[in-house]
Amino acid sequence: MNLQKNMDLLEKLTILSDAAKYDVACTSSGVERKGNGKGMGNSIAPGICHSFSADGRCVSLLKILFTNECIFNCAYCLNNCTSDVTRAAFTPDEVCTLTMEFYRRNYIEGLFLSSGIMVSPNYTMDLIYQTVQKLRQIHHFRGYIHVKSIPGADPVLLEKTGFLVDRMSINLELPTANSLRQLAPCKSRTTILKPMRQIQNRIMDNKQELMVYQETPRFVPAGQSTQMIIGATPENDFQIMSVAENLYQKFQLKRVFYSAFVNVNDNSMLPALPGGPPLLREHRLYQADWLLRYYHFHVSELLSEDRPDFNIFLDPKCDWALRHLEYFPVEINRASYQTLLRVPGIGYKSAERIVKARKRNQLTFDDLKKIGVVLKRALYFITCSGKMMYHTKLDENYICENLMRDKTQIPRDIREGGYQQLSFFDKDMRSDFQLTDAQIIPPGQRVASI
Repeated sequence: MNLQKNMDLLEKLTILSDAAKYDVACTSSGVERKGNGKGMGNSIAPGICHSFSADGRCVSLLKILFTNECIFNCAYCLNNCTSDVTRAAFTPDEVCTLTMEFYRRNYIEGLFLSSGIMVSPNYTMDLIYQTVQKLRQIHHFRGYIHVKSIPGADPVLLEKTGFLVDRMSINLELPTANSLRQLAPCKSRTTILKPMRQIQNRIMDNKQELMVYQETPRFVPAGQSTQMIIGATPENDFQIMSVAENLYQKFQLKRVFYSAFVNVNDNSMLPALPGGPPLLREHRLYQADWLLRYYHFHVSELLSEDRPDFNIFLDPKCDWALRHLEYFPVEINRASYQTLLRVPGIGYKSAERIVKARKRNQLTFDDLKKIGVVLKRALYFITCSGKMMYHTKLDENYICENLMRDKTQIPRDIREGGYQQLSFFDKDMRSDFQLTDAQIIPPGQRVASI
């Protein structure tokens, strides 16, 4: 496996941005880094303005691999050591050039940097550290940076990198240790969880240090996240969500990302997926994850060993409500905030508005609509002043039948379109600039090479 020589920056960018499209852990909320008048950029909570692809993937950052060369042989990965793909690798200076020039042109608000493993975990992690060090200390870039940790890298390198970036993540890859042994024998649960624990502990220590010394550098201020591939192995939704719940509780992760498996390799150990990537299943897992983080649900309430998978035709909250009609209908003008959170069609912001508004007046269905409640879902589960919106039956089959008619239960992009992987550049965008090894040159402008 040899890297291509004499490759220009555009060629590298085309290869390594396209190679990064399978990594979806790239949100940027939860950090605030103000500009100081000397450097370039800033990152303010709630973070970067995201743009999303048709399948929900965030593309707001310059999302690239440092290299797609890899010494590992993970069965599900397009860039594994046996794959016949064109190989490329950036230098730290090239990543800095791209990040700064793209930021100047308002194409991006930050950097998401992952990598294959070149030579060794330590060698690769050191290159990533050199990159972010130059961005922060030489180029004075103060925008958002998310770096993927390399499993097996020296803890010292992880710590040094953590003081320069906003978020770090290390991919869990697959939901269970057994699946990891089968499809990624070069990796282990230990090499993944150990640095995850190190980052968690250092974040906690750093918070204590900041309480005493305000000038202390911040360590991974936006927290850490992870990603699981969904559909490559036979784990059910109950197993997947149980793993996610444990990660939130034991490692204080900010996010767990779920990536629908895309079969890019001809490998007998991988499922064929004749219907394409399980995007709708991925969508339901994200909805359930939201219920865990913001709506105070537990996995045991949503799923069980007897019922291990979500109903893909209904969002998880509707599915839960249908199985627990004994809790409904809920009286809007008296129910507690926690009770309101469990009503389909009522989000946490809507619940807050309801609690505040009803202190002044008895709320009506018209008021709820103005507040932002999705009445076409909520009307089966609520009353206002003891009355339902319409004469409806509190019957599981009746409500389920009506909810299934709601097209918003399935996202339009999944309902109407097929799956399309993204490349950072389309043809129109490529025509807007030219790249050299040193800089980005606008059309019609001549700049001497460095």
